[in-house]
Amino acid sequence: MKTYIIHRLIQAVLVLLLATCIIFCIMRLLPGDPILLYLSQDDYSRMTSEEEIAALRHRFGLDKSLPRQYIDWISGVVRGDLGDSIFWGTTVKEEIARALPVTFHLGIITFILAQFIGIPAGVICAVKRGKCSDTILTVFANIGITAPVFWVGILFIYLFGLHLGLLPIQGYTSPFEDFWLSTRKIIMPVFCLLLFPVSGTVRQTRSAMLEVIRQDYIRTAWSKGLTERTIIMRHAVKNGIIPVVTLAGMGIPMILGGQVLIETVFNIPGMGRLAVDALFSQDYAIVQGVALVMSTIVVLSNLTVDISYGWLDPRVRYG
Repeated sequence: MKTYIIHRLIQAVLVLLLATCIIFCIMRLLPGDPILLYLSQDDYSRMTSEEEIAALRHRFGLDKSLPRQYIDWISGVVRGDLGDSIFWGTTVKEEIARALPVTFHLGIITFILAQFIGIPAGVICAVKRGKCSDTILTVFANIGITAPVFWVGILFIYLFGLHLGLLPIQGYTSPFEDFWLSTRKIIMPVFCLLLFPVSGTVRQTRSAMLEVIRQDYIRTAWSKGLTERTIIMRHAVKNGIIPVVTLAGMGIPMILGGQVLIETVFNIPGMGRLAVDALFSQDYAIVQGVALVMSTIVVLSNLTVDISYGWLDPRVRYG
């Protein structure tokens, strides 16, 4: 097990390096000049010489070769320095420290609710296969899989925000500042974020449980006279949950990545909104910092899922 974890950690580092290299190159291939975006029209008109513009390029390290810029950035990351924002004039760490708690707040609530709602609903569908409850839950799951979250968000804003006036339509408030207002503001974004993970979890749990309850050891448990609750909870769920754990691990980056649309629709100052604003302004440092943080979250979530297999199923062992 130790050997496997070490190998996976090495792979994680290589994946992170590859991801940072790709995003670094893609950002440099975008058309336009971030320095010209940084300067206002009046600032640009006052620039009387190329030396002044060159000084700005030197200030942000854009006058160096691409390999040198990448090496400088990676060396800064190792020291805990993600660089300075070109557009906002602040450090990348400050911007991420402001946006990351917002994204985590929405993401953690969404992830917990997705598992608490999706797994029991999927188990019910499998146990009550072909009955009314299975049909209803399956229909809603299929709708949730196909519904575009940004479209649902816009409908919610119109219905519950503008038409009925029940919920705030935009913005974010920390629960430490005003818990009730914060709860009201995140209801619609969290519901939109829940659509896909809950629906996917219901479908995956149902499929896995249907496969498990056909196994010989489940029939043996029935023949011993065990109760349905004991058979389902003690024997079927633990083995049927393994594919769901994989889906849940994949759902973590999907939830965080899906917030790009939701944070834009609801004007929430999280990581997704920060990445979009930085991308449009070609703020290299911000985009690279956000990509690095998101890549790290994805790699760690996948590593956690892989390691959890050995605990969920004793037959799974790594050399």
